[in-house]
Amino acid sequence: MNAKRAGVVSAGTLLMLLMSSPAFALTRDDGDDPGPGLSVINTLGLYVAAPIVLFLVIAGLTMVLARNSDNARTHDTHYPRTSR
Repeated sequence: MNAKRAGVVSAGTLLMLLMSSPAFALTRDDGDDPGPGLSVINTLGLYVAAPIVLFLVIAGLTMVLARNSDNARTHDTHYPRTSR
C-alpha cells in the first residue's frame, strides 16, 4: 500500500513538473518584451528610498492630523490636557 502511494505521489509530482516546464524555458514567448535593466541607483531609489519616503510621509501626516484632533486617545496620555 505504501509503495502504491509513493508511486502515485512521485508520478503526480513528475507530471506537475513536466506541466510547468515551459516556465523554465530559455526562449522568449510571443508577447515577452523585457525592457532595459535598472541601474544600481534606480534600484536603490525604487526599492529602498521610495518606501522610506512613503513611510515618513504617512507617519508625518498621521502625527500632524492626530495633533489637531479632539480625540483624547490620540494625544500623549502622560500629561493631563489643559482645559480650553
